[in-house]
Amino acid sequence: MSDKYKIHTKDGVYFVTLTIVSWIDIFTRPEYKNLIADSLIYCQKNKGLEIYAWCLMSNHLHMICRATGYPTLSDILRDFKKYTAKELISKMEQGTESRKKWMLNEFEFAGRHLNRIENYKVWQDGNHAEEVYSLGFLYQKLEYIHQNPVRQMIVVNPEDYLYSSARNYADLSSMIDVIKISPRLRQW
Repeated sequence: MSDKYKIHTKDGVYFVTLTIVSWIDIFTRPEYKNLIADSLIYCQKNKGLEIYAWCLMSNHLHMICRATGYPTLSDILRDFKKYTAKELISKMEQGTESRKKWMLNEFEFAGRHLNRIENYKVWQDGNHAEEVYSLGFLYQKLEYIHQNPVRQMIVVNPEDYLYSSARNYADLSSMIDVIKISPRLRQW
């Protein structure tokens, strides 16, 4: 397995992408999306996760983030994925999800041959982590994250998408507090 997209620097800032197996569009219901937002807030308050930007799409999550202290960013993301996978499956099993049978079958199939998976595999392995190595890269990824729902024609303006830090950067009410990246990087 390649080390190209792994977290290597303990205090580094990373652009990460967490993806659902088979790119299944699970985040189409507010209760699933809110679970992700609430879990990120928990990680901020209790695990030292600093989020500079984020956007939750239908089948993946982008963030610019870092861990302060212990646990490491890898540990935080591992725990986040493990917890949210269990909760998503639970909500799906108990709810009225119209695609329940199909999605549970896909998640079960994805984890079928993995000893570490009990029943279902929801998230793809890895975090597709890229360390932020320059200001140009940082601003490119910030723009990429915020333009994601615009490119997918979900909204016209990035700040109109509720599940994104574009709202923070537009000084609108938002679901998750972030550490805004200053245009002059005084906060960086």
